[in-house]
Amino acid sequence: MDLFSALISIFILIYSSIFHEIAHGFVAYRLGDPTAKLLGRLTLNPIKHIDPFMSVIFPAILIFSGSPIIFGGAKPVPIDPFNLKEGRKDIALVSLAGPLTNILIAIIASVFIHIMYPQMSFLAVQRTGIIGFCLSMIVFLNLLLAVFNLMPIPPLDGSKIFAFLLPKKEAAAYLSLESIGMYIIFALLFFPIGPFSLMGLVQGLLTFSLSLLGF
Repeated sequence: MDLFSALISIFILIYSSIFHEIAHGFVAYRLGDPTAKLLGRLTLNPIKHIDPFMSVIFPAILIFSGSPIIFGGAKPVPIDPFNLKEGRKDIALVSLAGPLTNILIAIIASVFIHIMYPQMSFLAVQRTGIIGFCLSMIVFLNLLLAVFNLMPIPPLDGSKIFAFLLPKKEAAAYLSLESIGMYIIFALLFFPIGPFSLMGLVQGLLTFSLSLLGF
């Protein structure tokens, strides 16, 4: 990937992550927690959301190293669960809001692709020019954010959704893994356990998600 394409990809990833985090904060606000709103996080201003390492440096390293998975994100929106009206249920809804927003963005971009580039493969659209590249990257990166964040590994969104299905005691023990969760994620991504590879699973789910969108 050349420098210009890499910069576009990082820009799309940053704003896709920002929409993801705003969705968390907005749903939390509607459910009774004004924390994100009071801290000025319900805004598209990137200064409020960018994490220098996770938003820029780490995605750039993956892009220029040729990694098949581009991973990154914005600073998590702060949520105070004590302000939420229905406890664990509302936490699950807040957590689900981010990935669902990314899925919605991917669907909208895919509709534009099918209108503008009918019958073309996803890879062919990427090579048509700047508009095709941007639309295809919007689809790809938003699906990636949704799929990855729905993994049931603390502290990812999927863990809070899964915890809602567990009894309280088991849910608390499960979510206590959050302090080491990122180490678990990176280990599973880059060091497969036997036949299992988290990166392979994410790639498989991405391919399946693209097929659902007609690619």
